[in-house]
Amino acid sequence: MSEYKTRHQKRKFYDSGDWKQLRELIKKRDNYECQECKRQGKVAIDTYEYSESAKRKKIQLVVHHIKELEHHPELALDEDNLETICVDCHNKEHGRDFRKKETKWNDERW
Repeated sequence: MSEYKTRHQKRKFYDSGDWKQLRELIKKRDNYECQECKRQGKVAIDTYEYSESAKRKKIQLVVHHIKELEHHPELALDEDNLETICVDCHNKEHGRDFRKKETKWNDERW
């Protein structure tokens, strides 16, 4: 069984043909819809928008390991441990918040 502790090990896994093939299968199984948004009564789908700056399709949906890859390497390619979610839900799941913080007026600065 492989380990996925280091960044290099994870990158090797996510670049593998097995993962890329399974990722597409899971997105298709989930109708290219975010399953977390769906549970909340919302809809988030892949719009196939193109990013000029990145010169590629914008990533709007990802296939997420429900039980994290690092802690459960035996479930790395287990379809029951994978679901399609949008980038926003994925970031929330991993505690990442990229929303712009509002700058509050500060009279002392002016």
